[in-house]
Amino acid sequence: LLGPYALDLIDGSILGISAELRRIALIIILMRAGLSLDVDDLKRVGRPAILMCFVPACFEILGMLVLAPRLLGITVLEAAVMGAVVAAVSPAVIVPKMIMLMEEGYGTDNSIPQLILAGASDDVFVIVLFSAFTGLAQGGSVSPVSFVQIPWSILAGILAGCGAGALLALYFRWVHIRDTAKVIILLCISFVLVSLEDALKGTFTFSSLISVMCMGITLQKQRETVAGRLSLKFNKLWVGAEILLFVLVGATVDIHYAVSAGAAAILLILGALVFRMAGVMCCLLGTRLSLKERLFCMAAYMPKATVQAAIGGVPLSMGLACGNIVLTVAVLAILITAPLGAFLIDLTYRRWLTCQKHQPEQG
Repeated sequence: LLGPYALDLIDGSILGISAELRRIALIIILMRAGLSLDVDDLKRVGRPAILMCFVPACFEILGMLVLAPRLLGITVLEAAVMGAVVAAVSPAVIVPKMIMLMEEGYGTDNSIPQLILAGASDDVFVIVLFSAFTGLAQGGSVSPVSFVQIPWSILAGILAGCGAGALLALYFRWVHIRDTAKVIILLCISFVLVSLEDALKGTFTFSSLISVMCMGITLQKQRETVAGRLSLKFNKLWVGAEILLFVLVGATVDIHYAVSAGAAAILLILGALVFRMAGVMCCLLGTRLSLKERLFCMAAYMPKATVQAAIGGVPLSMGLACGNIVLTVAVLAILITAPLGAFLIDLTYRRWLTCQKHQPEQG
């Protein structure tokens, strides 16, 4: 409502750096996640965590390929571009919710929050697919190297983050400084990693957002007491960053496109979500999770916002024929799935997940 497509109350200078401000907020919540995440719990999750990074996204893209040509009358290649835009899950919505679950002790017996956190890094995979599909749509070809870069990007991100975290753990052991100064150092290194990813794009790829989370995990593993104190500091930073992130994501949403889309686009998004949930269910086959816990994972892996806001308008700026309808579906996907997914997490986690911590009496 505050954005340029409604009341237009946000100054243009703020909107001009909106992408950078959103990324800063995302860095804060990913660092907080890393400082809170126990790597032993992550190891316990194992195979399903790896599958969650790409299988649900593949299922959702498949759903778009099946449904979009029938519902919207677009080509299969245009449906693939649309699927790649819509398929990524939103770490901005999921990460704070999963941290809340870990702090309250819900689902931690089966490492459910850790499983969903690990899978929230599917944006690397989806953006590579998006680049490949848009290249084809512009009449180019797909290089097999771009797909080889997916695991390399993730591995390089993990190595860079773990290396930075280990050096920081040594530094904090030798040099005694205020926790506030430590927070500033962590943020500065995170900004350097993110800027480095942008600077090296095309020559050397690594996922800087995974690096940020791994830096926090390594610090938590090697300096647990310090990490606990820093996590509380990042909790306070998140109070402001959360408002900044979601207001600016909302401000990118063009409501006029959403209104003009019609029932077919809404039906398409809901249909693709069914495919996505089937993908999540496949990832959880062979685990000891109960039916309610599996249903919770399916609901929790629904929200979209960050990636869709970032790349939803790219096909239109490229001059692709499907640009308008892709942007419309991306906008609708944010409007439908982000609040719905967050609402379902809040509604179901106390009912469907077991609590490992004693809850204090209300009153």
